[in-house]
Amino acid sequence: MSTSYAPPVQRLVSELSKLPGIGNRTAQRLAFHILRASAEDAAALAESIREVKERIGLCEVCFNLTDEPRCRICQDTRRDHGVICVVEEPSDVIPMERTHEYHGVYHVLGGALSPIEGIDPEDLKIAELLARVGTGAAAGEGANGSAGEPVREVVLATNPTTTGEATALHIAEQLRVRAPQLTITRLASGLPVGSDLEYADEVTLGKAFAGRRSL
Repeated sequence: MSTSYAPPVQRLVSELSKLPGIGNRTAQRLAFHILRASAEDAAALAESIREVKERIGLCEVCFNLTDEPRCRICQDTRRDHGVICVVEEPSDVIPMERTHEYHGVYHVLGGALSPIEGIDPEDLKIAELLARVGTGAAAGEGANGSAGEPVREVVLATNPTTTGEATALHIAEQLRVRAPQLTITRLASGLPVGSDLEYADEVTLGKAFAGRRSL
């Protein structure tokens, strides 16, 4: 970075470049955008960053992001608390909700198994998932003190990657031991809508064949 910038600008660019997907040139553009913004807008941005760091934590039940002890999804009595969708990160909840097809609750693992990176089962929220299933209630005690709804199904929605598949298989094995009566499902994977077969790789096409259904 050019040393012609004042130290505060250099520091801002340096901090912005630490964000994922932000290179030095993009960080410079963002820095100058902030400089051109009004003092009120810049202060609002700084305040919003401070606020999320101070107020946002993990839901005590599903470990999604929340500013309360329990997230809004876990508190929603209209959701089907008998179905738990297991995802790797809080950001994975957003695309699931956008489908408007899922009406159960979630469990956020906080990552995926990766021995190479030193991420073992103990580093994820797997034990907490087993506890939720083992107690027979998706959310433990309800707000009125009554028992939560029994868990009927666990949907494994980890990413279709090597680590995601390994995580799903590990959890499935643990769940079968802990709750043999439980229905365990995995999100289907295969050809994306609107794609052509000639552009599909062997793995994707193989998954599509394995997950085929009758019409």
